[in-house]
Order: sequence, then structure tokens, then C-alpha cells
Amino acid sequence: MTEHWLEQSYADRDFGDLDLAESELRGCRFERCRFRSTRLTEATITSCVFDTCDFRGAFLGSAVFTTTALLTCQFGMTDLFLTTFRDCKLTGTTFTESDLTQATIAGGDWSLVNLRTANLRKVDLRKVRLNEADLYASNLSDADLRDTDLTGANLETARLSGADLRGARLDGINLLALDLHNVRLDVQQAILLARWHGAVIE
Repeated sequence: MTEHWLEQSYADRDFGDLDLAESELRGCRFERCRFRSTRLTEATITSCVFDTCDFRGAFLGSAVFTTTALLTCQFGMTDLFLTTFRDCKLTGTTFTESDLTQATIAGGDWSLVNLRTANLRKVDLRKVRLNEADLYASNLSDADLRDTDLTGANLETARLSGADLRGARLDGINLLALDLHNVRLDVQQAILLARWHGAVIE
């Protein structure tokens, strides 16, 4: 049943198994709340704050999060089919066994996000802030990373074949440790890589 939650605050509440499909949540704040197995399919969630909340097993298919903060939250085995995150802040949030390949990530701050071993193949991550994000062993094949801020991100053993890194910030990343076969770089990045290999650029 469609519901409208406006400017409400909750702490330490369990919303597990609640059906909020197609509901509107606007300006709400949730602290340490549980949304395990909650149905939020096709929900519209705008300018809300979820602080240290548990979304493991939740159904978020076709939900739209806009200018919403999901801070230090847990996503595990979460349905994210056609879910949209538009200009959201997900600092410190963890994704475990959650498929983001059909999700839309439009800008936003994903700093310190845990995406270890995540499947991000062909995902559009343009202009997303991924400072110090943990992308260890993630699949970024054919991903669009143009103008993405990857400063200090962990890309160890990440799969990058076909990825587009043009314009991305790569400060603090050991490029020599990455497999850059078939990766698209811009001129400045190519020069930086050559210098890492000991080339003298004149």
C-alpha cells in the first residue's frame, strides 16, 4: 500500500518485512534501523538520512534515492535491480553479494564504500566520488569511470579491461600494480604511467 512518510525521525526501529512498495519518503531520518526484507520496490526516497541502517535482504528494485545519505549502512543480498542513486552520499557503506550492474549511480559521494569483489561490469560511474573506496578484486570491466575521483582507492586485483578512465583522478594509486590492458587513458594519465615506468618526458 502506498504511504507518504514526511519529515519523520526514527531510531533503533525494526521495519523488517514491512511493505513500503511505491511509497514516498521525504526528509526523514533513520538511525540504527533495520530494513531487512523490507519491500521498498518503486519507492521514492528524497532528502532522507539513513545512519548505520541494515538493508540486508531488502527489496529495492526500481526505487529512486535522490540527495539521500546512506551512511555506514549494510547492503547484503539486496535487490538493487533498476535502483537509482542520484546525487547520494554513501560514505562507509558496505555492499556484500549485491548486484549493482542494473543500478543507476548518478554522481554522488561514495567515499570509503566497501565494494570488495563487487560486480560493476559496464556500470556508469562518471563523476562519482570514490575516494579511498575498497574496490579490491571488483569487476570494473567496461565500466565508465570518466572524471571519477578514485583518489586513494584500493584497486588491487580489480578487473579493468575495457574500462574508460579518462579524466579520472588516480592520486595515491600504484598504476604499475594494475592490469591496464585495453583500458582507455587520457594523455596526462599516459604520461604519468610512462614516468612510473621510468621514462623521461621532454
